[in-house]
Amino acid sequence: MARDPLLEVRDLRTYFYTEEGVGRAVDGVSFAVGKGETLGIVGESGCGKSVGALSVMRLVADPPGRIESGQILLKGRDLLTLDEEEMCRVRGDDIAMIFQEPMTSLNPVLTCGFQIAESVVLHQQVSQQEARDRAVEMLKLVGIPAPEQRIDEYPHQLSGGMRQRVMIAMALSCNPDVLIADEPTTALDVTIQAQILELLEALQEELHMAILMITHDLGVIAEVADQVTVMYAGKIVEYAATAVLFAQPLHPYTQGLLRSIPRLDEGRERLDIIPGMVPDARAFPPGCRFAPRCPLADDRCRSEEPQLADMGDGHWTSCWHAGEL
Repeated sequence: MARDPLLEVRDLRTYFYTEEGVGRAVDGVSFAVGKGETLGIVGESGCGKSVGALSVMRLVADPPGRIESGQILLKGRDLLTLDEEEMCRVRGDDIAMIFQEPMTSLNPVLTCGFQIAESVVLHQQVSQQEARDRAVEMLKLVGIPAPEQRIDEYPHQLSGGMRQRVMIAMALSCNPDVLIADEPTTALDVTIQAQILELLEALQEELHMAILMITHDLGVIAEVADQVTVMYAGKIVEYAATAVLFAQPLHPYTQGLLRSIPRLDEGRERLDIIPGMVPDARAFPPGCRFAPRCPLADDRCRSEEPQLADMGDGHWTSCWHAGEL
């Protein structure tokens, strides 16, 4: 974990209450990220990583969702103790988020420049003209050509890559200390993905912010993250430095994710898969939640839940068979 964290999450639990039962989307998650660091959070769809990010921003819809317990410490201040007015001042200013789908996150009836300037006016208490100048500056910073023209265009007039850059410009317009990037390269082609990742890396170096990178793409994690947290069924199952995790994964789930990456040098006709599905958050199996899909599962795995344990050198995992792997 980060030695001097800007953002620290402790034992976070976010549940959803439905007629069919209680969904434990995030169920006792802890992590930390320090200044200038990138923490990658990886896992399949439905593992809880995006709900965790929305919980940090206090944007979980209530009802049906509710943050049950835990702490979210930003520079030592617990965000869960703030009222909504105080939290509005924190969002965008101290901590910002790039959402998954720019076309649904941007307002289609407002110009891109207005949406960037709106945040600057709210948090920086500057004039409309100063905020507009800042918006032009941010569009230039994120590599959008002819920013003086683009500032008056609407989201539908931009390509997917440009819309994603506008989202990044909005998130960074007030120089936040922490940036949460939730699947920032989803639905973009490979060359645009690479440009977005390079852009985030360059901006991080310039602004010294901490980045929480949430993705299902291990290639993205390998490219940008200093540390990696692997989530499964609402829990963290493995945590390590990126190089360590890729060289020596200790949890069968992490190993399965790595084996499913396409490789050109192995001559495989078919990709390896992890059999089965992520369990329903309203009905997790007893014991280890990965046991129904794990080739190593035994009676102990199916009855007794393993806890995260330090296997040495800051490599944590929750698996009864970790020492054997």
